[in-house]
Amino acid sequence: MARPTKLRKIENIPTVPYFIPSEKDAGEIPKNILLVEELEAIRLKDLEGCEQGECAERMQVSRPTFQRILLSAREKVADSLVNGKVIYIDGGNYTRNICPVKCMDCGRGWMESYENLETIKTGEYVCPDCGSQKVKCEQTCKGKFCRGNCRRHGQGRL
Repeated sequence: MARPTKLRKIENIPTVPYFIPSEKDAGEIPKNILLVEELEAIRLKDLEGCEQGECAERMQVSRPTFQRILLSAREKVADSLVNGKVIYIDGGNYTRNICPVKCMDCGRGWMESYENLETIKTGEYVCPDCGSQKVKCEQTCKGKFCRGNCRRHGQGRL
């Protein structure tokens, strides 16, 4: 059985989902689908100029995985620019934050995506071991360096 794909942490959600060549009618043009994590890889490496190790660390993936994501993204962008294709940004295996979670009943700890933790508010999220709904995010604030990823400043707030 194949190993499940690990979520890639992204810092920016794209505000523009399409890039369309202006000389043609968009309905007739073939398109390339650029995954959100591929756009994040291009942003970190090419726009921010980070080293590959730092990029991989920020996306919480290995260096080889980051390299594969980046090569795939660059190939799609190059194909679109050279051949006049639409770039559509959508999908992928990503999360805005990965939070350490702890069950208050059995004490089990694990890592979970922020998006999955949103179901805690509705009572749908339970501990995989004991089934308890007493689950909380253990993310702590890193002060001015937290980038809004803690309970105090934003994403971890439950």
